Amino acid sequence: MQPDAADFPAEVTQAADLALESKGHGVLILDLRGISTATDYFVLASGTSDVQVKAIAEHVVDELKKENVRPAHVEGLSGGRWVLLDYIDFVVHVFHPQSRDFYQLENLWGDAPRWEPEQESWPLQ
Repeated sequence: MQPDAADFPAEVTQAADLALESKGHGVLILDLRGISTATDYFVLASGTSDVQVKAIAEHVVDELKKENVRPAHVEGLSGGRWVLLDYIDFVVHVFHPQSRDFYQLENLWGDAPRWEPEQESWPLQ
C-alpha cells in the first residue's frame, strides 16, 4: 500500500510543501522507519540552479522556524549543490540536478515506501 500525505508528520509534509512553494521539483518523501536508525523520513527536492537550491533550503528553514521547528544541523548551504537540513526525525535534501543524479538517494533507499506529491495537489490544506 502506497503512503499518502496523511501518513506523515505535519512538519514532513510541510517541508515538502515549502519546497514546492519555492518551485522545487522532483519532490519526494521517503519513509525510512524500520529501514534506517539515523532518521525516520527523507524529503528530497531539486532546484534548477545553485541559487534556487539555496533559496528552497532557506525557505524551508525560515518557514519551519515560524512553527518552532528548527534544524539541528545545516550543511552545504554556501555551495548550493546539495543542501542537507537535519531535523533529527526527518532530513530535507535539496539538490542541484547533477548532484541528485550522482548520489541517487531514491535508488539507495529504493526499498523505502515513497510518496510523490502531485504539484496540483499542493499546498495541502
